[in-house]
Parts: sequence; structure tokens; C-alpha cells
Amino acid sequence: MRRDVFQAIADPNRRAILSLLARQKLTLNGVAEHFSISRPAVSKHIKILAECGLVYVHQQGRERYCEARPDKLNEVSDWLEGYRKLWEERFDRLDELLMEMQTKEKKNGNKK
Repeated sequence: MRRDVFQAIADPNRRAILSLLARQKLTLNGVAEHFSISRPAVSKHIKILAECGLVYVHQQGRERYCEARPDKLNEVSDWLEGYRKLWEERFDRLDELLMEMQTKEKKNGNKK
């Protein structure tokens, strides 16, 4: 099954692994040392991250190294951008409404 970035980052362990690998390249054992879950569970999480392109795993001698590929997160950023624009427009309209209400309030306050 082909997973997408959204499925990969849905799990807190995978987000933590991705965060860790964003700072440094590590072996599978090196990653597993940072978590209280089993090594096979860490391997499964890394496999999922690799399937969607967020992590690159390569053999170097006898070790398998993992590296983050955070540029794949642009997919999430692009998706969120539409919502950011939507909320900015809504907040701008709310600001305008509040300013109108304050202006009316001041006018009514001066008439008393």
C-alpha cells in the first residue's frame, strides 16, 4: 500500500522520528535508542516514513542509515496554505466589523 505524507505524520512517533532525523543522520539502532518502543516498531515507523519519501534509508557498510527528506513536507505546507489564506480573510473581515462597531459606538457615545 502506498502511503502519503499525511498518513505518515499522523502518528506522534513518526513525527518524533522525523524531528530527530531532521537534526542528524542516524542508524536504525541510533534512532531506536531515543524511543521507548521496540526496535521492530521503530523500523516499521521508518519504513512508513520511507514509503512516502520523508526518510531515505541507505546501506553504508554493515549499517543502515536514515536521513530526513523534509522537502516532502511541502505537500503539507501547500495544502495548509489554502486554509491559512481563508483564515486570514476571515480575520480581516472580523477586524473590519469590529472597527465599524467601534466607530458606531463612538458616534453614539458623542450624541449623548
